[in-house]
Amino acid sequence: MSVHDDLTSVRRCLDELTRSVRRLEQQLGGSGLEIRRVRTDADHLRESIALLGEAAPSLANPRRPDLVPIPDTPYDSSLWTDSDDEGLGSRDRRAP
Repeated sequence: MSVHDDLTSVRRCLDELTRSVRRLEQQLGGSGLEIRRVRTDADHLRESIALLGEAAPSLANPRRPDLVPIPDTPYDSSLWTDSDDEGLGSRDRRAP
């Protein structure tokens, strides 16, 4: 699933949660502190998902670093004139 599909799914679930909270509010009465907290928490979730949806394009498509082409031609051997062979030491000395 893509980020967009996941956000759409979460929004649908939040819509169902909001409908359920409204039904509970009608059954229990909307004046209780507990039901107001649940309604407020559901609203906060909706706001958070909206903010995440605004940031989703940048999260879904991270910028890739530019590729550096590597030529197929051999490197200039003068690059390695005073280098040590890894694990073998210097060219004019014996290996340990």
